[in-house]
Amino acid sequence: MKKRHEQKLVILSMLMLLALNIPLLLLFDSSAPLFGFPIIYVYIFSAWLFSIAISYLIIKRYYD
Repeated sequence: MKKRHEQKLVILSMLMLLALNIPLLLLFDSSAPLFGFPIIYVYIFSAWLFSIAISYLIIKRYYD
């Protein structure tokens, strides 16, 4: 894998570190449900799924 693709994965991990940080998580801490689940759970699992999908695309596309 080339250096720039490794850098993309590092940037993705930094963004996920920020996305799953407590101050940002507290913005979504609400008792209102979305699809029957609390909003914070939907946010956490959708961010997690997003990071898995993006890292899969980076690795699949640029793996040498």
